[in-house]
Amino acid sequence: MGPTAAQEKEEEEEKETEMSGGAGGAVAETLLQVVAEVSALPESRGPLRQMCCDLARRVKLLAPLFDELRDDAVSLGPAELRGLESLYAALAGAKETLRSVNDGSRLYQVLRPQKFQRLFLKATESIEEALGEISLDKLNVSDEVKEQIELLHAQLHRAKESMDLRDLQLSRDLNRALNEGHCDPTILKRISEKLQLKNKNDIMKESVALHEMVISSVGEPDVSVEEMSSLLKKLKDCSLLEDPTSASIERKTSFAKHRSPVIPDDFRCPLSLELMKDPVIVSTGQTYERSYIQKWLDSGHKTCPKTQQYLSHTAVTPNFVLKSLIAQWCDANGIELPKTQGGHQDRKPANNSDISRDGINILLQKLANGNQEAQRAAAGELRLLAKRNADNRISIAEAGAIPLLKQLLSSPDPRTQEHAVTALLNLSINSDNKGIIVKEKAIPEIVKVLESESMEARENAAATLFSLSTVDQNKALIGEAGAIPALISLLCQGSPRGKKDAATAIFNLCLYPGNKVVALQAGIVVHLMTMLDDPGASLVDEALAVLAILASIQEGKVAIAHSDPTPVLLKLMKTGSAQVRENAAALLFSLCSGVEENLEAAKEGGAEEVLKELVETGTERAKRKAGSLLGLICQAAEASVSDSAKT
Repeated sequence: MGPTAAQEKEEEEEKETEMSGGAGGAVAETLLQVVAEVSALPESRGPLRQMCCDLARRVKLLAPLFDELRDDAVSLGPAELRGLESLYAALAGAKETLRSVNDGSRLYQVLRPQKFQRLFLKATESIEEALGEISLDKLNVSDEVKEQIELLHAQLHRAKESMDLRDLQLSRDLNRALNEGHCDPTILKRISEKLQLKNKNDIMKESVALHEMVISSVGEPDVSVEEMSSLLKKLKDCSLLEDPTSASIERKTSFAKHRSPVIPDDFRCPLSLELMKDPVIVSTGQTYERSYIQKWLDSGHKTCPKTQQYLSHTAVTPNFVLKSLIAQWCDANGIELPKTQGGHQDRKPANNSDISRDGINILLQKLANGNQEAQRAAAGELRLLAKRNADNRISIAEAGAIPLLKQLLSSPDPRTQEHAVTALLNLSINSDNKGIIVKEKAIPEIVKVLESESMEARENAAATLFSLSTVDQNKALIGEAGAIPALISLLCQGSPRGKKDAATAIFNLCLYPGNKVVALQAGIVVHLMTMLDDPGASLVDEALAVLAILASIQEGKVAIAHSDPTPVLLKLMKTGSAQVRENAAALLFSLCSGVEENLEAAKEGGAEEVLKELVETGTERAKRKAGSLLGLICQAAEASVSDSAKT
């Protein structure tokens, strides 16, 4: 006799709940990661400091909610998951707003207050609306957390109505400073105080931010760059008057300019023998000043002036590394940075890419048809270009580089293989490129690189798989390609950086339930426990995080219990950092929930004393976990007494 309709419905609901629970844990982890990233941002010191502090503080207030949801994700239904996904999008937007303000020009922020008011308003509205989609009554969280979220929701609503970035005094001061040739130093000092541009270092950062804003603008910026540069110079002069030390440094720098230090040979153009202003690389790998090598090529020469080798093509590629070194040397020696002359300018083209489509196509031809040396050089160029900025990543992918780089993952030359996998890593920062990489079936080839001889290639392959695994549907594909055993091997044998890359990738992959079983079958628990028991290990946090993910399934609890984890976890709860103590308590609670043998082992190992101390001195989450585990121990003791009485 088959199952009834009611039984089938019940089974379907159980299955949906189980799936929601797995997804819920992943969403909660992702949300906590965003909160951590917001917390890690430096505190804003500019004119929008209060707005940034308020927004960051409100984001951080959500952490206890995500903590509790991560610990009990099974209670999340599809509707709650959708609400949390909306909240993730809102928090990611808020993080981007805070980051752009921290990295941006302070002068621009005060000259365009309405623009930034709209940014903060949008971030605040998005979080408020996302919280409104979540029914707190349907979440299995404490009353304390519910109260906190309700208060936060009300704060966000009020914040929308009271958002105003205008500072009338500052506006008047800026107007006078911009329009008066010789501005009153008192006014400039007030502006410096408000914008926190008080010393040479602050002025330098503002100059860099202003420059980045200009070169990344599509078309002309919506402010006068000349006016902003002029104002910045006035503020710099004012800061030097206020700071005699800086003024002294300026005088020394001025003196240094007249000493004419010896220019390093590598910084001289082989043709002009002068300091290079705009170094570029030709196909033989030699570097020249752009204007001089261009004249050489325009005259019909087809060879490299220095080596006399025949040039396979006449395209030149900017040598960004050397240009940066020249800039650092000039700064250290008090020499004004050389300015490029002629038609070529430092400013990026309209699409903000560092290289033209023709230049990219030439590199791709070398990937496809060049000899081993040419392929290695071209892959290295693409690796650097893809690292530099978002527009390069788009241009390189659109030109068709990904299939060619995928082919080079199986190159017999270790350096070419390393360049290819690192170029794919840099390209994968773009979400669309992730899809292209997967569509080209590059994942199995990346996994093979994990087993190569080059440690750097293995590390970057692990980082690439982590990048791709941030898309949920890729987690299963990466697991099926055999990545987890190879990552475990790197976790055991790699350099400190390689081990960290491997642990991070494994953690992310194990958010998919099927990969947890694969990791357990590959024997990961033994290696993770070894890391916990190693006094010199630097990956205790990562090992605890992966173990906590594995402990969310029954097979994981059993495997971890067989390794006798209680003594190690109790030791960590006594001597570890606040974060380690918290995570160790959470893991031990997970292991003991519903498993009498583990609970008995914890009690016999002296857990009660350690847990009582943690309740007094731990973080909020550590206190909750320690208190809950003490409750389980007390319940077990009461049940034992009751059973004895009945006997």
